[in-house]
Amino acid sequence: MSQNASAILLISCLDRQGIVCAVTEFLNRHSGNVINLEQHTDNDENVFFMRVEWDLNGFALPRDQISEKFRLIADRFEMRYELHFSDYVPRMAIFVSKLPHCLLDLLARCYPAEWNISIPLIISNHADLEPIAAMHNIPFYCLPVTEKNRTEQEAEEQKLLRQYGVDFIVLARYMQILSDDFCRQWPGRIINIHHSFLPAFVGAKPYHSAHQRGVKIIGATSHYVTGDLDEGPIIEQEVMRVSHRDSIGCLIRKGRDLEPLVLSRAVWAHIQNKVLVYKNRTIVFN
Repeated sequence: MSQNASAILLISCLDRQGIVCAVTEFLNRHSGNVINLEQHTDNDENVFFMRVEWDLNGFALPRDQISEKFRLIADRFEMRYELHFSDYVPRMAIFVSKLPHCLLDLLARCYPAEWNISIPLIISNHADLEPIAAMHNIPFYCLPVTEKNRTEQEAEEQKLLRQYGVDFIVLARYMQILSDDFCRQWPGRIINIHHSFLPAFVGAKPYHSAHQRGVKIIGATSHYVTGDLDEGPIIEQEVMRVSHRDSIGCLIRKGRDLEPLVLSRAVWAHIQNKVLVYKNRTIVFN
């Protein structure tokens, strides 16, 4: 165990009196020193959310007993909860197509280790970015996808993800739609990035359509992928003002400046276990 390792509980349940007291009393009873505690109550839904992190150094319970012991409290309050450990190194698969900007940003954050994360493989429907993977000694698999072979190629992707023990997937401008069946196997574990013109400007040339309408704000959105195309729970967004002086090329360039930033923020929140999904939206703790 890392000397500075901590444990993290993500909790959601109907709001009622005594939840915070029960959780903190549980930690205190087992000599847990709380490092961070955040909570939020959705008054419209009457749902309580909490993220609590505590130091494992000196904590009386072994890791493999924490969840079992906490279940007594969880059952009392009918909680949904997740238990995570800060020194676990998540394994992130990256899916790409031809554009390299989001991939390069992710790699720059992992080598050297700005992020405590592993990238066991990169999957693409084109071979264009294989040299980048080779530079970082990351296995690269090119699996071209068509309407006729989508089922077979997704089955091969799933096989590779299992083989490499992947924890979650990042679509770093992967220009393919994942099937409902694929998405159902990775709930809350596929992160996508796209421009923020949706749903107003759909199709292959959204920046052209936005330019024709004279938009004044462009942006990027990162979200968890579900079977509803580009409508999954949003993790992070950012915007930038533009004007009539910006050509289509300028809009595309500025959009691509935002995409790696927004994607990296979303991935960071995910690997720090700061995101709770509720219905089709997220609670992202600080």
